[in-house]
Amino acid sequence: MTERTIPNASTGAPRVFSGAQPSADSMHLGNYLGAVRNWVDMQSDHECIYFIPDLHAITVPQDPAQLAERTRKTAAQYIASGIDPTSTPFFVQSHVPEHSQLAWLLTCITGDGEARRMTQFKDKSAKQGAENTSAGLYAYPMLMAADILLYQTDQVPVGEDQRQHLELTRNLAQRFNQRFGETFVVPEAKIMKSTAKIYDLQNPTAKMSKSGLSDNGAIWLLDEPKKMAKKIKSAVTDDGSEIRFDRDSKPGVSNLLSIYSSLTGQSIEEIETEFEGKMYGHLKVALAEIVVDTLGPIRERTLEIMNDPAELDRLLAIGAEKAREIAGPTVASAYEHMGFLAPRA
Repeated sequence: MTERTIPNASTGAPRVFSGAQPSADSMHLGNYLGAVRNWVDMQSDHECIYFIPDLHAITVPQDPAQLAERTRKTAAQYIASGIDPTSTPFFVQSHVPEHSQLAWLLTCITGDGEARRMTQFKDKSAKQGAENTSAGLYAYPMLMAADILLYQTDQVPVGEDQRQHLELTRNLAQRFNQRFGETFVVPEAKIMKSTAKIYDLQNPTAKMSKSGLSDNGAIWLLDEPKKMAKKIKSAVTDDGSEIRFDRDSKPGVSNLLSIYSSLTGQSIEEIETEFEGKMYGHLKVALAEIVVDTLGPIRERTLEIMNDPAELDRLLAIGAEKAREIAGPTVASAYEHMGFLAPRA
């Protein structure tokens, strides 16, 4: 890792940067358990910077009013889940113009071949067809690299689908530093503590997602409590009645056990013992109560935040200002190293 060109304002804690697109009206339980809850926990022992990458969202067609609404809803859910905007810089990507400025510099040092090798671009462009694929989708990884490098990030929490993009980010940071002088920290992947995969409640062989075939397959953070409970109680289970974890022969009950374990911290073995000799219905009733107790307060807090959009916008503006305190000097340094003339009064 290169030495920082912009000092970490914290007491030596590693700086972590992450975010998620505003691509749905509500996050689902898998989002919460797999990412957001970990980001909340990291605030205690890392210097965290979190954002809503709305510029990434427009690489595919978007309805403007829906994008604005989803951006606010996503931000509100982060805060309701425990992201503290008073201590953790938390902002909307388009509010910090340095993201776009640095993305252009990095695009200009990225080879056409390495950009075309990005798996997500190849997969999505193949599905959409050349005529429906935007240049923005092609440049998406360079904007992601700019997002990360702007903040002299030490660690980036990534899933498998983003590992290739992070590797490109590292390559671009090293290339820039070698060609123009030390400018960026070369980030490392932050391997998250192991979390169970959460599967669709109606199709427990498929991952829970916003694009599931049935709305009943996903628990949304903004679902009403009664609806959350009903979805758990109507979840698909398996032949037999024994409550035990077996992903191959009992995918339905195994999914419920994974959710139960993730929300309570109990081991799968402890839960199996607790429900030994009981029926699937007993597990579902208990799990429904746990889900409502956990997500209900997040839903209520989200609705409170959404009822005061001016206050939410104020918090996001403060976050953008904090972000620009780091991003501005980074871009200024990159410009200077590349040979751009500094503006004179």
